[in-house]
Amino acid sequence: MTKAKKILYVDMDGVLADYQRAIDELDEETYQKHCAKPEENKPATFDEIPDAFKILPPVKDAVESFLELSKHFDIYILSTPPWENNAAWADKLYWVKLHLGECAHKRLILTHRKDLNKGDFLVDDRDKNGAGEFEGEWIHFGSADFPDWAAVKAYLMARK
Repeated sequence: MTKAKKILYVDMDGVLADYQRAIDELDEETYQKHCAKPEENKPATFDEIPDAFKILPPVKDAVESFLELSKHFDIYILSTPPWENNAAWADKLYWVKLHLGECAHKRLILTHRKDLNKGDFLVDDRDKNGAGEFEGEWIHFGSADFPDWAAVKAYLMARK
């Protein structure tokens, strides 16, 4: 009898897709129109920019790591799209198809409650939207223990 693969969820923005780099590379006009919110004292975001989630560049080594991990885990992309940008939902699917291809076919889950998903591991850069309450192990991407995909992949491969 073959042992079942462990379930691995991977967040999209900031983990697979380089959200911050996209903000940093915006032209000033687009930034001021959609991102700058000094009156609200909030960090820059481009959640409401049309097509924003289509153009995110991949995080360094993210695509290669996802493809390798997909051979050893039952892997899914678990992402929270912005509520006020309807196009972002489709844009995230476009990004997954473009960068991850067939390996991620029908493996995108869009939710605002990541803790409702059952699994062994969640790689996420934030504890928001239920990530901090995930019943499996939360792997805090970008932290001192998991600063990059090399560290994440090594840790997961030792636990497959």
